[in-house]
Amino acid sequence: MIDLSIVPELDDLWADLPVFEQKLQLMATELQISLTDYHIDHISVRCHQLITANRWHDGLIKCANLLSDNQINGRSIRLYELIQPIVVAGQNVFIIELPFPKDKIYPQESWEHIEMVVDVEPDLLISVATNLLPNPLPEGFSMKESQPKGQSERLPNPTLAVTNGIITVKYHPFSLKKIIESEK
Repeated sequence: MIDLSIVPELDDLWADLPVFEQKLQLMATELQISLTDYHIDHISVRCHQLITANRWHDGLIKCANLLSDNQINGRSIRLYELIQPIVVAGQNVFIIELPFPKDKIYPQESWEHIEMVVDVEPDLLISVATNLLPNPLPEGFSMKESQPKGQSERLPNPTLAVTNGIITVKYHPFSLKKIIESEK
């Protein structure tokens, strides 16, 4: 079995993972949120160059199975299930989300967010997740509600995201695997 850490096309992501995790821990401390109370469903990368997205795809195919290649909000978003998990905030994370570039330029091409599953009814997600966060948010943080929708999704998938402009924590009511199953 191939581990992400030894795939040359993913060297930059592997090297950046401890840095991302430090930023994530700092963010959790500033927000006074737990990174262990809820399951980290997946981790996502961001890139603005097609060459980077293709290189990461080529690397991920060596250590993961392609779960989905879906059009969401006008761009391809691929989901990969790692054969060997990576550890993020003490949790085994098996799924990596790779959104292909659109028009936005990111400060760096690397890890960008984690998504956690809060096991509640979709219509309760926003209020429950909002209550996990301080009110008001610390300076430099913002919150956003959204309803991403894949072309064949049947489950409602509300999202509450909190960001400091560098990294983001998102909350959803369903795991990506459950969303993918709903598409069948």
